[in-house]
Amino acid sequence: MAEEVKNSIEEQDGEQAAATAAVEELQASIESLQRELEAMNDKYVRLVAEYDNFRKRTVKEKSNAYTEAYADAVKDILPIGDVLARATAFTDPDAVSKGMAMVLKSFDDALKKMGLTEIEALGQQFDPERHNAVMHVEDDAFGENEVVEVLQKGYMYGDRVIRYAMVKVAN
Repeated sequence: MAEEVKNSIEEQDGEQAAATAAVEELQASIESLQRELEAMNDKYVRLVAEYDNFRKRTVKEKSNAYTEAYADAVKDILPIGDVLARATAFTDPDAVSKGMAMVLKSFDDALKKMGLTEIEALGQQFDPERHNAVMHVEDDAFGENEVVEVLQKGYMYGDRVIRYAMVKVAN
């Protein structure tokens, strides 16, 4: 019986050693997983912070782009005001006429600088995508749906109509 007790104790010691080894292995595995989780969490936190910084930077750049474009447009228009201010000093009708021609040229130059182009209308076929017909006239001297008078110029920016040309259309 002492032999059986001895064998039983040795068996229990072996099982206990195996259980201890298994516990140590599980603890090592848990520690490894915790380190991996911490690394992934750190990566996630950095990614969220980086995205937030990107979002803020994009909003700021968008706002700055609008402000710069606005400033550039105003800068191109200011010389027109200067020419108008100088034109008010003239009383001679010929000088005033020349001054107005200069203002108009400055205005056209400013629009071109901003990328605006005038919509060709006079003598063209009426195009509802570019023209706004506000008057109609029956005249055999002109073709069908021909623009015979431009009442207000139209402008485009690239392919986008900024303002439709207000026109009189024949027939």
